[in-house]
Amino acid sequence: MEKNASLMSFYYRHEFLIRRLHSLLGLIPIGAYMMVHLTTNASILAGSEIFQKNVDTIHSLGPALPLVEWAFIFTPILFHGIIGVLICFGGKSNLSSYHYVNNYRYTAQRVTGIIAFLFLFYHIMHQHHYGEWLGPYFGMFDPHHATSSVGESFAFWWVKVIYLIGITASIYHLANGIWTAGITWGLWVTPKAQQRADLICFGLGIIFLGIGLAAFYAASTVDIQQVRAEEDAGHDAEVLLKEGEDERLDPTEVPAEEDSSSAEAEEASTEEPTSEAS
Repeated sequence: MEKNASLMSFYYRHEFLIRRLHSLLGLIPIGAYMMVHLTTNASILAGSEIFQKNVDTIHSLGPALPLVEWAFIFTPILFHGIIGVLICFGGKSNLSSYHYVNNYRYTAQRVTGIIAFLFLFYHIMHQHHYGEWLGPYFGMFDPHHATSSVGESFAFWWVKVIYLIGITASIYHLANGIWTAGITWGLWVTPKAQQRADLICFGLGIIFLGIGLAAFYAASTVDIQQVRAEEDAGHDAEVLLKEGEDERLDPTEVPAEEDSSSAEAEEASTEEPTSEAS
């Protein structure tokens, strides 16, 4: 109890700075990463080879990838989500007292924030190898078979329902969050400025939703067997190409012509003293 009281005391003492950091992290890196992530997944529509190249580029970071994930993705999400829950349950809805648009948006922002936070946790466990311990329906993404493993993870109807709700809630939370962040940071404080910001954020929300639904459709319509065959063929060709390059660059191998010429030179050198002696 004392520990919880001290944590809450720390929060209230530094509430202004914590809320500013919460607002900033919601845009960068979380919001920016979410749109890059959805755009990358939507690239499945351009073909499994394109998506595989995008995934390979990400995983080319090698051992540094977990560090990047925790520093720029997981830690900001945890901070933003936990502070968001504190804000959500610390404030009061005005719906019963004042029925105007901004109050509905305020409540919708809190509700979609909770949905998005829960969805992101599920999504990470569902796709990332961190979730493998939870069972066969988790940790399903295979970076070496990127497209087919995504298709396999979307093979269940209830997964599609979760993702459709989660993506929609996350995008609303981001688009409306840009509007509220503008007020928080004093970018639009007058009624006219807020009206212009409404139009901008609404337009961004439509664009973001289009990208999100494209990613959802791409993952939901993968021809798993065909794509898996293409991925296996591409992987085999890559292995053969790499083996050929390794053989070409192997310094221990001497061409056959050089071997035969050196052998002839050795034979000639052994024959010369014999002819002189005779």
